[in-house]
Amino acid sequence: MLTTIIKRTGLIIILFSAQFNIRQAVAQTDPQPRINGEANRAICPAQLSKAIETVTNRPQFSRGRWGIVVQTLSPSTTIYSRDAQKYFIPASNVKLLLTAAALHKLGANFRIRTSIYGTSNGVLRIVGRGDPSLTDVQLKQLAQQLKQKGVNQVIQLIADDNYFQGNDIVDPSWEWEDVQADYGAPINSLIVNQNAVSLQLFPQKIGQPLGVVWGSTSAAKQWQIDNKSLTTKPGEATTVNVSRALNGSTLKISGNLSIDAPSESFGLAVIDPVANFLQHLRQALVTEKIKYNVPTKSIAPPLAVFITELAAVESVPLSQLLLETNLNSNNLYAEALLRSLGVKVYLPQSTAATKGLEVVKQTLTQLGVNPAGYVLADGSGLSRHNLVSPEAISQTLSAMGSSPYAAIYRASLPVAGVSGTMTNRLKNTPAQGVVSAKTGTISGAIALSGYINAPNYEPLVFSIIVNQSDQNAATIRQAVDEIVLLLVSLRRC
Repeated sequence: MLTTIIKRTGLIIILFSAQFNIRQAVAQTDPQPRINGEANRAICPAQLSKAIETVTNRPQFSRGRWGIVVQTLSPSTTIYSRDAQKYFIPASNVKLLLTAAALHKLGANFRIRTSIYGTSNGVLRIVGRGDPSLTDVQLKQLAQQLKQKGVNQVIQLIADDNYFQGNDIVDPSWEWEDVQADYGAPINSLIVNQNAVSLQLFPQKIGQPLGVVWGSTSAAKQWQIDNKSLTTKPGEATTVNVSRALNGSTLKISGNLSIDAPSESFGLAVIDPVANFLQHLRQALVTEKIKYNVPTKSIAPPLAVFITELAAVESVPLSQLLLETNLNSNNLYAEALLRSLGVKVYLPQSTAATKGLEVVKQTLTQLGVNPAGYVLADGSGLSRHNLVSPEAISQTLSAMGSSPYAAIYRASLPVAGVSGTMTNRLKNTPAQGVVSAKTGTISGAIALSGYINAPNYEPLVFSIIVNQSDQNAATIRQAVDEIVLLLVSLRRC
């Protein structure tokens, strides 16, 4: 979803236009890179510098900044470098650093447990530990376990959302329009359905407002709708917008959608993730015929009385959580893992995210990554405060290439022309299937870093980051992909 910002007196509004997912930021319709004379033939390492700069020095890129490093994997030898030690905004390439640290600190078999504890008088305490993969399916499993334990009635549900102590559910360095969309959903200890809801708008009869369908019944209960949209005649332009105040729960739908147009889809972040979680859990209890009586007044019992774990579910292992984190560039997964790392250390007066960032730095330093090569503000790359050098990324890639987790780490990366955010990039080119790389896209920053199994050369690691360009993302990505094709064409000579 592309986001347009409008500021009015006393109200800040977000306008969402559909059919673009910034969370993944994939160039699904980008043109394929030009396979020019240099990239169409094998080239020697001595020719690489001139060939790359033929791309980066084009007039349309004169105002932008390029940071590039290309190295052999083992032993690590630099064969091309351009401002590789300077800082750039890396976008989702931050996930390369985060997931490398998570694998080494937490282990490939690390799982995240969600538990329900109970008392003898029907009071339940649900304890979340930040499982980003938990959905209604797992809530149903919890309810079924309660039923099997003989729980037939609940008089009080207590949500324990304190596992990530001192946690900011919204990263303070994110731009405010990001936190309203599904790719910027809040991060807390109790997460369900990625803390996001979906909305679909479809045309009705000409002159009528657009129809509204929520992705779930619970989502519909969380929002009020002010629908001033209009179904128009066939062929008319689509101008439909969905907007809401920063802290409001009223969605304003406006604009037009022609009667012959397909429906428009939107993803929104939930406003109150704990209330959202409890709403879904109550529905799971009702489905299993467990009565839930909402008390008029309730005082939570002391935590000491919640000794018995009545039900529990666990996430898939970290090795599989990384697939969603890197392959699909899932921000929520990355931020939840960052906070899981933060639980491992004690830093007074620090948030879970701040502690997690400290663990990332300690772990990467142990792996041989220069701690002066980056300054991180989050774990996902959504923050514009992140600063990373291409060299720091290449050091991380090289370290992981020789680590015990090399296969797991590399398997989590998108493959050119095959999977994840690279599915439609470099498709039907010599790079397809031989390049595994993490994409990155936010406004003003494009990045691509990863591994190349060049058919006629040694295995490579590379990092390419472009900042401050006035060109659109598709144009920059095309140029980046041309450079990748040059690297694939390397031969020993």
